[in-house]
Parts: sequence; structure tokens; C-alpha cells
Amino acid sequence: MKNQFALVAAAALVAGPVLAQEASGNAEAGEKAFRQCITCHVVVNDEGETLAGRNARVGPNLYKVPGRHAGEVEDFKYSASLLAAGEKGLVWTEEEFVKYALDPTGYLREYLGDSSARGAMTHKVRKEDEAVDIYAYLVSMGVHD
Repeated sequence: MKNQFALVAAAALVAGPVLAQEASGNAEAGEKAFRQCITCHVVVNDEGETLAGRNARVGPNLYKVPGRHAGEVEDFKYSASLLAAGEKGLVWTEEEFVKYALDPTGYLREYLGDSSARGAMTHKVRKEDEAVDIYAYLVSMGVHD
């Protein structure tokens, strides 16, 4: 039993820095920047508690989006292009999230190599540092297992 506890503790120590490295932005600034996202998105944890947003459902729930494959929120109707990106292996790392948030359709066209690909997200985050901060804010609420 002591060995199992030691292994879990060691894993937590190793995982902590990895998670911190995944989010280079400022979560507090990201919370403020996330206000531009709440028209469409919400962050609701597994217990049903709303952590951020106003319970909007136009976009998918962003709880534990960091580290998740694209297009995996159950019962959400994604664009065909986003589903194709997920099937191709797109995982929401900070780098991929930021590029997508700055230009969803342009990002999907490049990622898929398909000039007709389209994203359903119509809003674009205007500044890269805001997208980085939003990602940090989402990481602060949970990462995909």
C-alpha cells in the first residue's frame, strides 16, 4: 500500500510541471478574456456545476478541453470539418487551441489541407496573448484525462 501511495505521489509531482508547461498564459487574465466566449460557450464540470459562462449551448462545453481530441463532447453537433480534424488526430494543446481560436476556418483548412473546410465558430479571438490566457484559464478548471 505504501508503494502504491509513493507511485501516485511521484506521478503527481511529475504531472504537475507538465500541466503548468501546457499553459503558458495567465489564467486570471484568461478569465477576463473568456467573457467574449460566454455568448456561445460554458464550462460545466462533471457534477453539473457551471464553472464559467452563462449556460450557453451554441458551442460545446469547454470543461477539460485541454488535452481532449477535437469533436468529443457527447451530444454536440460539430461541423464536419472539426469532426474530420478530430478523426485526423487533433488534440487541443495550447498551440493548437490558440491557432484555432484566432481563425477557426483558416485553421481547419490548413490542418485538413482542404480549402473548403469550414468551422462553425464564427467569433475569432483578436489577440494571440488573449487566446493563450483563455487556454490557461481552461487548464485551471481541468484537463482531459
